[in-house]
Amino acid sequence: MDNKQLGNRIVQLVGGEENINSLVHCATRLRFKLNDRQKADKEALSTIPDVLTVVEKGGQFQVVIGNKVGKVYTEIMNNHPIHHQDPSNENESNEKVGIISKIFEYISGTFSPLVPALAGAGMIKALLAILNILNLIDINGTTYSVLNAASSGLFYFLPIFVAISAAKKLKANPFVGGAIGAGLLDPNFTAMLKADGQVSFMNIPLIVTDYSSTVFPLLIAMAVYAPLERFVKKRTPDTIQLFFVPMVGILVMVPLTALVFGPFAQYISLAIGAAVTYLVAKSAILTGIIIACIWPILVILGVHWGVVPIMIDNFSRGGDIIGPITAASTFAQMGIAFGIFLRARKNKELRSLSFAGTLSGLFAGVTEPILYGIVLRYKKLIPLLLIAGSIGGAIVATFNVRLFGFAFNSLLTIPAYSPTIGYISGIGAAFLSAAVLAFLFGTEGKKNNADVNAGKAPKDTASQSEAGSNKTYELSAPLKGEMIPLENVDDAVFSSGAMGKGVAIEPAEGMVSAPFDGKVVTLFPTKHAIGLISDDGVEVLIHIGLDTVQLGGKHFDAHVEAGSVVNKGDKLVTFDMKGIKEAGYQATTPVIITNTAEYLDVVPTKSRPVTLEDTILTIVK
Repeated sequence: MDNKQLGNRIVQLVGGEENINSLVHCATRLRFKLNDRQKADKEALSTIPDVLTVVEKGGQFQVVIGNKVGKVYTEIMNNHPIHHQDPSNENESNEKVGIISKIFEYISGTFSPLVPALAGAGMIKALLAILNILNLIDINGTTYSVLNAASSGLFYFLPIFVAISAAKKLKANPFVGGAIGAGLLDPNFTAMLKADGQVSFMNIPLIVTDYSSTVFPLLIAMAVYAPLERFVKKRTPDTIQLFFVPMVGILVMVPLTALVFGPFAQYISLAIGAAVTYLVAKSAILTGIIIACIWPILVILGVHWGVVPIMIDNFSRGGDIIGPITAASTFAQMGIAFGIFLRARKNKELRSLSFAGTLSGLFAGVTEPILYGIVLRYKKLIPLLLIAGSIGGAIVATFNVRLFGFAFNSLLTIPAYSPTIGYISGIGAAFLSAAVLAFLFGTEGKKNNADVNAGKAPKDTASQSEAGSNKTYELSAPLKGEMIPLENVDDAVFSSGAMGKGVAIEPAEGMVSAPFDGKVVTLFPTKHAIGLISDDGVEVLIHIGLDTVQLGGKHFDAHVEAGSVVNKGDKLVTFDMKGIKEAGYQATTPVIITNTAEYLDVVPTKSRPVTLEDTILTIVK
């Protein structure tokens, strides 16, 4: 499906426009704030081929798409009246969220809009480093000075941008927030750094700090300013609100930040940085291993942006070591993808996914497609990723590699890290060890079984193959009709096998029955599709008709609901074939094994008329 269709489908499955409180996106995820998360169909979303996974974390419902997330976001915003798409201008959701989740959501919502600018400025820094290494630019010349200013300006004035974004997130006046941040960078304030003796404000001792490139002071300040602004505005006559509310905000918050929030945040930031430095000094290897192992977990949970402020604060304090260590984990993910690409020679789908993921990671630093599309899909790869990441992380920490500006972890940003040789050694070791481990011990995704053929499917007994003793499971037809190959279905989503292997049935009667003993995982609101899982773990999607979601449930009756336990032969859904066809839709019913990737193979039997007792698929474990 194209980006517009994908966006429309996602909106439908998160509960429709009326259930969306706000929507933002980061590098790979659509981050929804929903009014009622129970209305979102997580299972159905996960079956969409372009959706890598769905994550619920930090008060957000995150749909992970990958590199084209920006295009899908644009299509959603262009085609749906979602008025509160700005993460910094959201209405409160009806959902209760814990304090930790709120903190992560606040930090993530503040930094998401800044990521493109941070990444762009970071890439300019990396470009300048490359030009300097190649002797293509004079670092003492004016050209370098202009380009260096272009790359450094954002980071120097970062407190202003953080204040603007955080204020918007909290629904306060963003420009007053920016003015508060600017006050701490004004030359009159920074000049006090060179003052002799004790500096004070109204006889209160003042600890003057250099706030350039800092993050935490303004995050805390905006968290206090937002309720202050609402308090003052509520008690101020309309005739003077225009100037009085901003005046009070700036008048109170600049001194208060300089006296309290700034020093407090700086001490906390220094303590965190010192703790990491201490751990590295005590055991660089252990520190590298721990951080490299924790990082992919934070990414999976979608809370990794909560660590970014710590990294940025470290830039001005001798450089950050957390980012370089996480790079080892990132390159280990790329290595896993490359190893699978080399190993899975007979699986075109997996090779294509792994090759695309490798290129995306190496040149853009985006590895969520690898993490969700490959590593979590084939869970045996997780320990391989942790081992390789640990090797690289330990090497990076041993070399005490530092990063001095924001950068995605890719080949193009290597010059941003110092010492470069230590960084290359670490990420190189991570990539190579991951590739070797994945090649030797990874997965091919699927494998042909010599004892299973399309015409003669073995019974539910162990069957020998070169991989050893393999179990096979037979899937009976869920409805009567003419069985046809899946590739003959007039819908590319099914015929391409993107949703999994299976067959299709041209129904002879309007009733779908349970093909095995198991459970109803999901029943679409329109009742045109139902997801089941057998007691043996086989996941099946039965999609009645093509594009019949457009019928809105008309001509369909469900006899079970999500969570129902069913026995083989139980009636699941009945439908009016004549009504469906008269409405202009095909009744062709794909039957898909949605967890195809977990099996060696899924083999259809010979196309023919089938009844509820006939086997249509053999699944090889």
